[in-house]
Amino acid sequence: MPDMKKLLSDMEFRNREYMITHLSYDREMEFYQSVKVGNRAEALRLFKPLDSEGLGKLSDDPLRNLKYHLVITIAFITRYCIEGGMPMEEAYNLSDIYIQRVDKCESVGEVADIHREVVDNYTHRMEKLHKNKLLSRPVITCIDYIYDNLHSKITLDDLADITGLSAPYLSKLFHKEMGVTVKQYILSKKVEAAENLLKFSDYPCSDISQYLGFGTESHFIYVFRKFTKTTPGEYRERFFRSRWGEREDNT
Repeated sequence: MPDMKKLLSDMEFRNREYMITHLSYDREMEFYQSVKVGNRAEALRLFKPLDSEGLGKLSDDPLRNLKYHLVITIAFITRYCIEGGMPMEEAYNLSDIYIQRVDKCESVGEVADIHREVVDNYTHRMEKLHKNKLLSRPVITCIDYIYDNLHSKITLDDLADITGLSAPYLSKLFHKEMGVTVKQYILSKKVEAAENLLKFSDYPCSDISQYLGFGTESHFIYVFRKFTKTTPGEYRERFFRSRWGEREDNT
């Protein structure tokens, strides 16, 4: 078993010798707090690249060192956002997706790109979450139900049943507060889920269509094209081409 007292003493001596310091604790906590409250401007101001001076050395390998730092950052952001009101399952699922992507990174540039994406995505979601606090309880209930049941066919009657409201009244209320119809919102969320599956899985379009509750693959392609101006196959190919181009630029 290593002598932790000796290791700590050696580390402190080495850091003093080479004038190595860590980032200010207060500044670091301010950054996580800005993400938690969805303050994108403040999060951008406090954002520090993973290779910044003061972040510490966790590995002799530069790429592995950045990966370790990013995993720690994702863990902190995830817990701050849960504390700020993000649904626990959503926060942990995002964390798992990003950490798995970090694990597969083959260049410093890829890690840096994911770092920026993590901060922007979590902050954007928290910003929307805080805006949604102005929504009525029935609309929030609908949003939560839709998120949890994207793999199923969701109807206005289903949402009316869980909110205890009539379908016509709920339809008008949802459109008034969200700016889109219930059907448009459901389809937009299914398309968002499809985009992630196309990017980060090898599932064929037919499986994704079935998983997200579309009646047929042709209907899925039609809806996807309507929202993204491209087919699922073209979207996946474009994503992988862009990632391949990034890798070539970093070699």
